[in-house]
Amino acid sequence: MNVTLEKPVYGGDCLGHVEGKAIFVPLTLPGETVSAHLTEEKRSFAKAELDTIVSASPNRVAPNCPHFGSCGGCHYQHADYPTQLALKQQIFRETLTRANVSIPAEIGTLAGEPWSYRNRIRLALTRERELAYRGRRSHDLIAIRECPIAAPLLLRTATQVAEFLSKNPLPIPVSELELFTNQNESELLLTLFTETAPASNTQEWLTSLQSALQPQASGIRLQLNDGGLNPSILASIGQPSLNYTAAGFSYRVDHGAFFQVNRHLIDDFANLVTGNHSGNLAWDLYAGVGLFARQLSARFAQVIAVESAPASEAALRHNLASTNASAISSSTLDFLRRNRELREPRPDFIILDPPRAGLGDQVTALLNAIHASAMVYVSCDPATLARDLRRLTQERYIVENITLVDMFPQTFHLETVVRLRRS
Repeated sequence: MNVTLEKPVYGGDCLGHVEGKAIFVPLTLPGETVSAHLTEEKRSFAKAELDTIVSASPNRVAPNCPHFGSCGGCHYQHADYPTQLALKQQIFRETLTRANVSIPAEIGTLAGEPWSYRNRIRLALTRERELAYRGRRSHDLIAIRECPIAAPLLLRTATQVAEFLSKNPLPIPVSELELFTNQNESELLLTLFTETAPASNTQEWLTSLQSALQPQASGIRLQLNDGGLNPSILASIGQPSLNYTAAGFSYRVDHGAFFQVNRHLIDDFANLVTGNHSGNLAWDLYAGVGLFARQLSARFAQVIAVESAPASEAALRHNLASTNASAISSSTLDFLRRNRELREPRPDFIILDPPRAGLGDQVTALLNAIHASAMVYVSCDPATLARDLRRLTQERYIVENITLVDMFPQTFHLETVVRLRRS
């Protein structure tokens, strides 16, 4: 069947209609007419896969990666970069408008180099010990040789690890590996994941692996792939953390701790979020390792950073040592519950950087009750952001400005920074 695509939708597809039914087709652009075949059909919509392009968009380009289309990591490599930014603007505006959130006429954009930007990747290993990502159409493993959105050191080191494993296998299989590097690729942390604990000591094996890697990894860890917040560490060698310089400060980032992924944008991003705010008291909620709290400590008399993830807590305390900022080990919800009736000192400024699930009803209600003068909401999901902004703006806050930060070029993911002020 032929489909003319009308607009982009969140998730990477474009939407068209055939005989009144909505059809979602990936790897296409608005205005294109394509031939596609159905892969899933529901009552009100259908999903299809692209067969051929009948009429191409002038904004279509050749993908930079030979794995694009089969690999599930990227969604927009077939669009030139200005078009990618325009698609994200359109999707974001429609999402907030549909949620009845009042937004400014102009939405700013912060973008940088769209390639080699990722400072962290996680790869699977096939039975043949090939490096792999999950597929776009399924969870199948897609063997890869290149990853042009990753810092070059990451895939180069991953390739060395795969070669080492082929010649020096562990008694148990390594199923996945995660690699994280700092801003200039001078340090690297490597985590190996396995499904079962080895019967024998692996320390000597890790020593040999570290020696085989050039340049040498700063730290290597072998852990169970159990997905828990407190992973079972089976063995480790080298440093448990690396030093990451961002926006004028050096941060300790431990194995498994969250840190912003785009090494080209972190400086400008940190400055955008913290802005020119100053005052008596600032709260950094969902603080991670303290990227924002450390910046705020230079401009506020007191800063409180709240974090619940065990992987980030020690680094957060280290990064805030010898400053006027203090770290609190707590969920944001529990922290706000304890401080709801706070009268003095009330925070002048709050930064919110929640995970993809957003804030939720209870946190937004508590924030409305505390009513700080100004807040900045950093979001990585437009749907949950729209839900939370609707609740915040129905009560006490006005959206002052919004900046779309393209933290994830070549993908559909949206990062936004929303500045709110109390009405």
